[in-house]
Amino acid sequence: METFGKGGPEPCEGSATVAGVSRLGLRLGAASLLVLAGAASSLLAARPHALRATTTPAATTTSAAAVVVAFSGHGWGHGLGLGQWGAYGYAKHGWTYDRILAHYYTGTTLGPASRSTVRVLLAQAKRTVLSSVVAWSVTDATGTKAQLDPGTITLKPKLALPGRPELQPPFTFVGKQPLVVGTKPYRGKLVVSSDGKRVQVVDVLGLEPYLKGVVPSEMPSTWPAGALEAQAVAARSYALANLTKNRDFDLYGDTRSQVYGGVDAESSAASDAVDATKGQVVMWNGKVADTLFFSTSGGRTASAAEVTGVAVPYLVAVADPYDVASPYHDWGPVLYDGAQVAKQLKLAGPIANLTATAGPSGRVKTVTATAADESEATLTGSQLRAQLELRSTWFTAALLSVVPSARTVTYGGAVSLTGFARGADAVTLEAKTADTDWQSVGEVLLGADGAFSTIVKPQAATQYRLAWQSVRAGLAKVAVAARVDARLAGGAVQGTVKPVVADAPVQLQQQSGTTWTTVDTAATDAAGAWTFTAPSTPGTYRVRVAPPHGLAPGLSAPLAIS
Repeated sequence: METFGKGGPEPCEGSATVAGVSRLGLRLGAASLLVLAGAASSLLAARPHALRATTTPAATTTSAAAVVVAFSGHGWGHGLGLGQWGAYGYAKHGWTYDRILAHYYTGTTLGPASRSTVRVLLAQAKRTVLSSVVAWSVTDATGTKAQLDPGTITLKPKLALPGRPELQPPFTFVGKQPLVVGTKPYRGKLVVSSDGKRVQVVDVLGLEPYLKGVVPSEMPSTWPAGALEAQAVAARSYALANLTKNRDFDLYGDTRSQVYGGVDAESSAASDAVDATKGQVVMWNGKVADTLFFSTSGGRTASAAEVTGVAVPYLVAVADPYDVASPYHDWGPVLYDGAQVAKQLKLAGPIANLTATAGPSGRVKTVTATAADESEATLTGSQLRAQLELRSTWFTAALLSVVPSARTVTYGGAVSLTGFARGADAVTLEAKTADTDWQSVGEVLLGADGAFSTIVKPQAATQYRLAWQSVRAGLAKVAVAARVDARLAGGAVQGTVKPVVADAPVQLQQQSGTTWTTVDTAATDAAGAWTFTAPSTPGTYRVRVAPPHGLAPGLSAPLAIS
């Protein structure tokens, strides 16, 4: 389960395996229950992803990518079981933990835990450092016990205990104060073993002390007692429903089970919640229920049948009205570069369309991504969430793109802007020049397939983009070249430039093969006119004017001088 800062504003995203579906199956199948930052329990812990252009909502969310995919959605997490923000809301409205649990785990009851001790894997590394601030002891594989002075012991895979060569591993360390692994103190006793390559440290302790290091790692300790107590029972049930098999430990100390922070994570409020619910677990049909939990539902939880394809009687969709307190009840838009999305999905070209089918809760079941070359990739909503690290599978997507038909247009001319806005409506075109800020230039008329084409006549170098809700997407840059009119008359080469610009550099150039060489220079007058004495050398000539003010250099038509 993924952790967050102790006492922080976000709960952890929770998850446990579902009966009948293996962890590996969940990872690889339709239920890739990825957990994103923000805290909670999950099968996998996500990290910030390079594809994401914008990760937090803002007044205006902008991407200059040629194709932009904008995701908006509801909730954070897989949607199964207890929604932590919803539990917070229910507790604020006076609900007790048993009522909260009965709401999220339909048809379940509370019962006694059948186990009181757990073995938690803390470390598997090439070396480990153990320490104690008071006298402690070690017992070896033969039962021989030795007293140790306060201090630090470093163990490597050979597990040779410094100063105690007669002791045989594995070792069990016990102290009257919490023992420290690395820099973190833990209650219970530490069992240290080795496979010859790595040192393994397992904390053996009571279920209740274990939970006191888990609950505050999964939910902010500042939350109401009812929510913390519901979390304590859910975490206790989750642990007992997901003990490892055929291993010398029962639980992982990280997101593979639940985040166990040891003594440093403990808080009085969370410990009180554990004590108030001591030994209680969620039961279904005589067994401990697999109590998945997560951060934010968006207003309604999902069913196991919808998310994993395997129905679980107590994991059904329920209304979650108080989830509205969550900052991620609604989220987005979050922008992605369409070309990078296509690459991530192993498509040859940029994304051109996304079509989705939704389940009963509104969460996406399948998505078909179509590239510009019409190649396709079909994924489950969970798989796309995993690929792009979206907050949930309850999302919609809009695709926006704008491309100019030409990168440069001659002054006075027009250029076509084409593109699409799929999954979006009320899209407008915005423009910006060197002298102006972004301004709307009118609504884009979309075809039935979301495509559009519009004509613009820029007067200077201009950038164009699409505006939809708070999204500003795409960046089409159009340069404007000066219009140069030149003619040969009366022994002179003369002409004008438009727009009229005074003191603009003017060059008379002669062609030699594929090269143009400047043979004379001048400058425009106040009317934008200029004159050169006609060259005496026959050949092909042209005039180049390079005005300032956001205009690209302009070229006249070739002139033949004989």
